Amino acid sequence: MISLLKARERLLSPLLSSSIRRRLSSNPSYSCEDTRGPDVFIHPSAVVHPDAVIGKGVSVGPYCTVGSSVKLGNGCKLYPSSHIFGNTELGESCVLMTGAVVGDELPGSTVIGGNNIIGHHAVVGVKCQDLKYKDGDECFLCIGNNNEIREFCSIHRSSKASDKTVIGDNNLIMGSCHIAHDCKIGDRNIFANNTLLAGHVIVEDYTHTAGATVVHQFCHIGSFSFIGGGSVVSQDVPKYMMVTGERAELRGLNLEGLRRNGFTMSEMKSLRAAYRKIFMSTETSSLEERLTKMEHDPELYSVPAVGAMLQSIRDSFAEGRRGICKFRQWLGS
Repeated sequence: MISLLKARERLLSPLLSSSIRRRLSSNPSYSCEDTRGPDVFIHPSAVVHPDAVIGKGVSVGPYCTVGSSVKLGNGCKLYPSSHIFGNTELGESCVLMTGAVVGDELPGSTVIGGNNIIGHHAVVGVKCQDLKYKDGDECFLCIGNNNEIREFCSIHRSSKASDKTVIGDNNLIMGSCHIAHDCKIGDRNIFANNTLLAGHVIVEDYTHTAGATVVHQFCHIGSFSFIGGGSVVSQDVPKYMMVTGERAELRGLNLEGLRRNGFTMSEMKSLRAAYRKIFMSTETSSLEERLTKMEHDPELYSVPAVGAMLQSIRDSFAEGRRGICKFRQWLGS
């Protein structure tokens, strides 16, 4: 058996080496140092278009693909079998893990800021899954800085030229999450595994979703809110609140999240008092009446956080919005 394997190696090695020599001679961009400078490393098996813009200190690993309109910032690193296509720009010090695919050969662009990590087999900046999209239309994705996008995530471009899919800075997007077309994601959010955002969802800042969360299209998730695991969110989540359930309901304030993000005990006490008067009142008045009453409470309404919470609730009932998640009415005995 050993002798057979050695004979096979002797037969195959000339074929493999001649194949590699043909690829090296056909295009100078396949060389290790390339013509872009000695501080750029491009593996011989990588396919890098000569028109691609490669920054200083870039490393392109085996079997990677870099398209003709790609721009790689200084210090970017492409692990083996990662690929970048279309009009795509990566800022400085971005990392593409093995199997990641960024960009698409579509009109429009994918622009990613600096110091982002695109995880194993993640797919970022490709065509949306919206039937309204028309072939040939421009579509866009913009991602900020310092985001970690983990394995098997999918993030799609916008569905029309007049809109963009946008992700801000310092977000952690865990494995197998999906961010659909035209979503707007703020800063410092944490999306746990299998969080799925449908099209046009807006997520503000410092939100946290637990695993297997599903958010209906056009919903609005307010800052510092928390969504429990396995929840299906079909209406807006106001600022500072916690929701959970198969059809998510308000479950109180995200007090732990507020504490971790520097809210004072006085602020949290005021928010709790306001929440109880709005959502846990034994009065038979309507939600609109309770909101109006709170706005005329000089002690609570003067607290900026309380005012922001009330405005977040009111905004959810504006034209074109979906209203807030359901809450259980407390009634006196």
